[in-house]
Amino acid sequence: MIGTFRDITERHQAQESLASAYQEIKMLNHQLHDENKYLNMELEITRRLQRLLLPSEAELEEIKSLDIAGYMEPATEIGGDYYDVLAFGGGVTICMGDVTGHGLESGMVMLMAQTAVRTLLEAGETDRVRFLDVLNRTIYLNVLRMNCDKNMTLVLLDYQGGEIRICGQHEEAILVRSDGNVQRIQTIDLGFPIGLVDDISEFISHYTTYLNAEDVVILYTDGITEAENADGLHYGVDRLCAVAAKNRDLTAAEIRQSIIHDVMEYIGNHQVYDDMTILVCKQR
Repeated sequence: MIGTFRDITERHQAQESLASAYQEIKMLNHQLHDENKYLNMELEITRRLQRLLLPSEAELEEIKSLDIAGYMEPATEIGGDYYDVLAFGGGVTICMGDVTGHGLESGMVMLMAQTAVRTLLEAGETDRVRFLDVLNRTIYLNVLRMNCDKNMTLVLLDYQGGEIRICGQHEEAILVRSDGNVQRIQTIDLGFPIGLVDDISEFISHYTTYLNAEDVVILYTDGITEAENADGLHYGVDRLCAVAAKNRDLTAAEIRQSIIHDVMEYIGNHQVYDDMTILVCKQR
């Protein structure tokens, strides 16, 4: 009798514990749902900010000397790729960058870079060594404050009257001449990753060349050239150059679309691992 009463009591206590645990789990699930909803809202806001800060078609059309078309597609909701086209003092500054990783931190660094570049241009800083050095320190100190390990490649292309001046370290710049000749411009010795160390001034250099009518310049991030097919093989710079040269007589938007179409066809159903960004500029 005593044993039976004890068994009933223990079962009752066990049921109460299970009920209490269930209520606690239910409450935690609601809390987690609310937190995830809030986080998703934050991510969506950041993603929209990134899109809003891209140059508009109307802005690009105002640049009469160049036909320009861009494309940016993040692998996740928030990407670390960055490009901009800014007209100042009769010239144009074109930027392309790639922050390490993806997600909120990478997206924030991308937004910082966009703001810093525009601020320095508005302030009239024309010395590209000082320009990139100040930008680097800004990003470096913010990354330290964020306690994260993000850094980015960044290239600046200054255009005026057919002359282009390239500085900063990023992927190769591709120059397709109107006759189909392709030049690959290495940027490894033109700069240093942004946000990695506090002073990069000694690493900054530049390369100058000229565009003739119908010449095409292409900037891109490694999400394009390192896109993989089902066999795990990269798309590669050679294929990018070949597609660009083949379609060089088209408009910038059509060249861009031809490249994106070819990349997507190459990838097929394989997973996209990295943000993909490309900018096509054609001398009118």
